Amino acid sequence: MTAIVSSKDYVERVYAGILGKIIGVYLGRPFEGWSYERIMAELGEITYYVNDRLKQPLVVTDDDISGTFTFLRALADYSYPRDLSPEQIGQTWLNYLIEGKAVLWWGGLGNSTEHTAYLRLQQGIAAPRSGSIELNSKGVAEQIGAQIFIDGWAMVSPGDPAFAADLARRAASVSHDGEAVYAAQVLAAMEAQAFVESDIQALLDLGLSYIPRQSVIYRLIQDIRAWHAKEPDWHRARREIETHYGYHLYGGNCHIVPNHALIILALLYGEDDFQRSLQIANTSGWDTDCNSANVGCLLGIKNGLAAFTGSMDWRGPVRDRLYLPTADGGRSISDAVTETYHVVNTARALANMEPLAPKDGARFHFEMPGSLQGFSLQEERGGARLENVEGHSRTGTRCLAIYLSADHCAHLETDTFIPPTMDLPQHYMMLASPTLYPGQVVKVGLIAAQQNTQPVTCQLYLRYYEPDDTVTTLDGPAITLNPDDFHELCWRVPATNGAPIAAIGVALDTQHASEHTIYLDYLTWDGTPDLVLRRPPTGGKMWRNAWVNGVDVAEPWYEEDYRVVQNHGRGLLIHGAREWTNYRVSTTILPHLLTKAGLGAYVQGMRRYYALFLCNDGHIRLVKALDGDHVLAERPFTWEQGNAYAFSLQVVGTRIQAWIDGQMLFDVTDADRSLTGGGIALICEEGRIASYEVTVQPAG
Repeated sequence: MTAIVSSKDYVERVYAGILGKIIGVYLGRPFEGWSYERIMAELGEITYYVNDRLKQPLVVTDDDISGTFTFLRALADYSYPRDLSPEQIGQTWLNYLIEGKAVLWWGGLGNSTEHTAYLRLQQGIAAPRSGSIELNSKGVAEQIGAQIFIDGWAMVSPGDPAFAADLARRAASVSHDGEAVYAAQVLAAMEAQAFVESDIQALLDLGLSYIPRQSVIYRLIQDIRAWHAKEPDWHRARREIETHYGYHLYGGNCHIVPNHALIILALLYGEDDFQRSLQIANTSGWDTDCNSANVGCLLGIKNGLAAFTGSMDWRGPVRDRLYLPTADGGRSISDAVTETYHVVNTARALANMEPLAPKDGARFHFEMPGSLQGFSLQEERGGARLENVEGHSRTGTRCLAIYLSADHCAHLETDTFIPPTMDLPQHYMMLASPTLYPGQVVKVGLIAAQQNTQPVTCQLYLRYYEPDDTVTTLDGPAITLNPDDFHELCWRVPATNGAPIAAIGVALDTQHASEHTIYLDYLTWDGTPDLVLRRPPTGGKMWRNAWVNGVDVAEPWYEEDYRVVQNHGRGLLIHGAREWTNYRVSTTILPHLLTKAGLGAYVQGMRRYYALFLCNDGHIRLVKALDGDHVLAERPFTWEQGNAYAFSLQVVGTRIQAWIDGQMLFDVTDADRSLTGGGIALICEEGRIASYEVTVQPAG
């Protein structure tokens, strides 16, 4: 495994696997749940994206994507143990999921398998019992969810199908049991082995070796192989699947057995062709986006980026974009390259190898062939073309080339928050904080082609949401690039009056009667934010959407900037990104009724953070939440309803300091480095609090 993980080919195959998965989701999502008959009647065979025909967006939030790359974080959060337990993966669910909002279909107890498992976890029933047939019934436990989340476990186990199958079993058991777990193990083993084995039949043999011969999944796969050997028409073979393994035999909302059968059908009859395999998986109906995603991921891993070559442009409309809406909102706006390196570095950590950080850890580095990382051209005049090319980079191997026609002006940008064109809410909610903030320093590396005949003006800019949700452009520094010049533009992002930043980009202007080429080598940012967060004077929504809502009620229309109500348990209203470090967060809190309430820092989800809590037992406590509350310090403190208390919480390295009304109450050291950064939160446990403006500043 170590030799595979250290290869450049491994990184590209992970990238291709992730592309295959998200393309599969975006292709199948618009008609998810349709029958084969309806698809054939209304759409015909699915050969390409149909979202425009059905008047739906292409890039959407989806549980297949967000669950896959969220639950995999259990490995990083628990310091990459090879013996990661189902219980730890269950804790990861509780940390990143927000009931009724994040990642899953929240269909209720006994109706949604994942929601049922989440409720068990919430009740203190640890995995694997949380997903067991004994507790939840066979009908609930054998639905499709275990299979749709397994791709990440396979991609961190290249060439090690036994480890992949075991990781898949542990992860699947959080919410599923029985045949659902077997199906997940088969696919995980096949995908892990696909890094080194290209024959589908050999992969199927290997996958079957990890499950009982008497299982339905084992028999199903062997039946479809037999039908494939004698029946050349996949439509007829699909009819056999419906007869012997259809929904009339395997009930519930989305059973694993019929849908796993369609994956095997697509892999066998697709003849190793990405387009044909996805055509079969999607035209066959039932859970189209899930089946298509697993097929796409396996073929991406097996065939690499060559899987997407052909007559159809699968990658162009997607531009690597994906969303991961969880309680860790700073990672919600993502892309296939970013997630590739998270996966690759997880595998490297499991193999005791140093992480990869292309171009000194740049956020956008374009090192994967064909990658755009969400960037697009917004043209004002003339014509332009964007392409990922080899060479020209000063510290890497690839970059983005922008080909400008004569007298051309264009803007090259990527989203840093929920784009204005996204309609909210969607079927799966979009939860996010921005990725870029005032006070941070943006750096962009730009190169002018040697063959350019005239200089090109390049200017950094950002777009942010006004209080009424309109988008305003804020210009940054500019440089004139002469032919063959390299320049790094730097910009400390100015204040935006608490408004979320929607996009970052570079404006390019030739103003000459000749063609030019500019290379974008990298774009990145870092540093501690310096911002004030408050309710704007008008009724826009984007300032609220920038807070990940993990509370029962977050009312925006009272006199306070924020009013938070939690009916049961503990809720968090979260803002910021995991990259935030060494800062002080301050606000004024008005407690009305509470068990505990206060201010959080280094917040990494619903159950990982530092917090300064007022408690109803007459104490104030500094707490580290990490698989339960750990009290770092406490002292008596009497609070009165209706009084306002100025909270400040500062974290620098391992040192945590806390103040109330300007008086330092705690100054402690946490030697455990589990929490190394994160956002902020207003926290309320069974009660109501209010808060005015919230400030975040570099520590000092």
